[in-house]
Amino acid sequence: MSMAAMPLAPAANHPLVLPRRGARVTLRRFLASDLRVFQSYRHDIGLGRYQGWLPTSDEAALKFLGEVGSAEYFVPGDWVQIAIADRDTSALVGDIGVHLRGDCTQAEIGFTLQRESQGRGLATDAVRCAIAMIFEHTPVDVIVGITDARNSPSMRLLERVGMTLQSTAEAVFRGETCVEHTYVATRPSRIAAAA
Repeated sequence: MSMAAMPLAPAANHPLVLPRRGARVTLRRFLASDLRVFQSYRHDIGLGRYQGWLPTSDEAALKFLGEVGSAEYFVPGDWVQIAIADRDTSALVGDIGVHLRGDCTQAEIGFTLQRESQGRGLATDAVRCAIAMIFEHTPVDVIVGITDARNSPSMRLLERVGMTLQSTAEAVFRGETCVEHTYVATRPSRIAAAA
């Protein structure tokens, strides 16, 4: 069966998708009880500088958590947010966004980790888990991570998980001119077949 003909299963609420345990984190669905921590890092101006999201009210955030907590995963053309929890405590520490392109050939990832949890390898573990999960449960050949050139921690993380710099281009983000780096991870079987 060609990769293009592969089904998008399991998506939705299939137990094989989430929770997904790594060495240090668990990727899971959002819970209403995540609100306080979610709002604390989503209102951190420094963390939000390079992100596509903006802080919202508690009411809007709670609605968002409910929606993404029951959303289907890997729907072509849609973004989905996945909670990153500390594996030992199950406490929320951040989240990963995944966007599956409409033709299912590529996915984009983005990630945020609260300041208190940084520097412990949690984001690296979470992104590795997300990459593996995307390749296992979708037909995508390439996963992309786009980061502002000033965001050196994000660039280092993408390199640590094995993504390679593909391109650099000028962009406008939130009305400000910047330079963006695009990193890619290629489906492992594609790398082996090309060698």
